[in-house]
Amino acid sequence: MPNKLVKMAAAENRRRKYTLLSALQNGGPVTWLSCLVMGFGNFMSGQIVKGLIFLAIEVGFGWFMFLPKGGLYWLSLLFPLSQKERVPNVINHPILGEVIDGYIETGEYSQVALLYGVATVAICVLFIFFWRMSVCSGYYACSRKKDGKPVNTIIDDIKDLFDSKIHNLLMTLPTVGLLAFTVLPLVYMICMAFTDYDRNHLDNNFSWIGFENFINILSFNSTIGKQFWSVLGWTLTWAVFATFLNFFLGTFVAIIINRPTTRLKGLWRGCLCVTIAIPQFVSLLIMRSMLQDDGIINRMLLGAGWISKYIPFLSERNWARATVIIINLWVGIPYTIMQVTGILKNIPADQYEAARIDGANVVQQFTNITLPYMIFVMTPYMITSFTGNINNFNVIFLLSGGNPVQVGNSAGDTDLLVTWLYKLSVNLKDYNMAAVIGILTFIVLATVSLLTYRSSGSYKDEEGFR
Repeated sequence: MPNKLVKMAAAENRRRKYTLLSALQNGGPVTWLSCLVMGFGNFMSGQIVKGLIFLAIEVGFGWFMFLPKGGLYWLSLLFPLSQKERVPNVINHPILGEVIDGYIETGEYSQVALLYGVATVAICVLFIFFWRMSVCSGYYACSRKKDGKPVNTIIDDIKDLFDSKIHNLLMTLPTVGLLAFTVLPLVYMICMAFTDYDRNHLDNNFSWIGFENFINILSFNSTIGKQFWSVLGWTLTWAVFATFLNFFLGTFVAIIINRPTTRLKGLWRGCLCVTIAIPQFVSLLIMRSMLQDDGIINRMLLGAGWISKYIPFLSERNWARATVIIINLWVGIPYTIMQVTGILKNIPADQYEAARIDGANVVQQFTNITLPYMIFVMTPYMITSFTGNINNFNVIFLLSGGNPVQVGNSAGDTDLLVTWLYKLSVNLKDYNMAAVIGILTFIVLATVSLLTYRSSGSYKDEEGFR
């Protein structure tokens, strides 16, 4: 173990010493030539295979960039964003002179140009990463050779990949997948927020408009701006109620079931948690049918004489909002019960015994022992739950569909940002506004989650709570 720690410390020192800045400052002509010819330093140090790999990367990148429709072509179409045009094909007729012989298409569709342009930028960033690696590797190899120390062969590098650098080997594929399937689509979506790609530009020809979409959606005077602030307010209200009501009511039920005097604990937990076993979309669609104006619940209440007219569970704004919160409790409380039950069983019993000896009643035991312990343990879970409720597409879309919708609005009274984003992109084809809402949703989530977590005891005193 000590030898391994020494090796790790030495590797860390090498990383600090052989950086790109130190290579450019302290390296000689060989290192500087490595900036132009990747792998040159490795060639001069005897690392032929590694040098060939770096050189092949440089040649492949140059070939890609200078193809007829390669990287430089797509980068040139980004600014201004390319638009495909249909222009007349003019030919010189021997008798009639210049005549139009049909039409030809020129340029590229904006969507294609943006997609390939973003991908080209990503390839350029990846090339810069390998270029930096090449310069640092050549500088490191030349320094070791100059000091009379052995230089790693390709066999040594492969052995290191399965030993001291195995983390690099294991993280390569997940990192590539993350960049290809998460980061690049996000960058593409972010770029789309700065364009006018909406229902009026469905021919895939659109252009850059800067921050106009953000100014429009954040304005209190514009139509879509008023809708945005209304939906944002309801989204945060929904998330707070859905998170904390689930937590406190689930905690209350779990504590009652967990009391020593409660009989048939397993039966009560099983009955309350049966909703977990039923697919959520099935439960929500059934509830949606039951809560309609002519649904079974209104018919039963009218038949029993308890009401004189139907209750607008999903057709009136305040009723609809209250309904989705209550149904979400029915869906979410069982998960909280399962979480809290496990935590309650881990609270030391001697703390309750000591509290009873000191004369503390049940309420005092809960506020001074149970609640602080649970909040400390469950703060990360509550933040995750809050984030999930802001993006809770299923409950809103399947239960109310975002309805009711006021005339002239694209967002309904129960729409969250995520369901409104869905409507804008799938139904209305306003992809630019949907992208803006996606960015703003991320900003809201990141801000609230980070501020909440950093101010919690789980972050500040992770090891101090007992």
